Amino acid sequence: MSVSDLQSVLADKSHVVVDIRDANSFTNGRIADAINLSNETLPDFLRDADLDAPVVVCCYHGISSQQAAEFLISQDFTDVYSLDGGFVQWETQFPNEIER
Repeated sequence: MSVSDLQSVLADKSHVVVDIRDANSFTNGRIADAINLSNETLPDFLRDADLDAPVVVCCYHGISSQQAAEFLISQDFTDVYSLDGGFVQWETQFPNEIER
């Protein structure tokens, strides 16, 4: 999913954004309402998540998120996207839409 596409769906809160960057990077800046997903938080996320809700996985550059998205699909999530260009691309295109 492109950052422009994500930006257009964020307002309706129809997509869950999970950010797999390290906690420090996440704390210093993130997409609004994103959930920091780590090895520690993954079990709770998998237990509580709506498997049919659209999920967008964000990493630094959009590479690691592809593998994480595939993992979520293997866990029976039905609508999963990797954010093209990752947080770096989001920060470049939408610098005023970063939550800190």
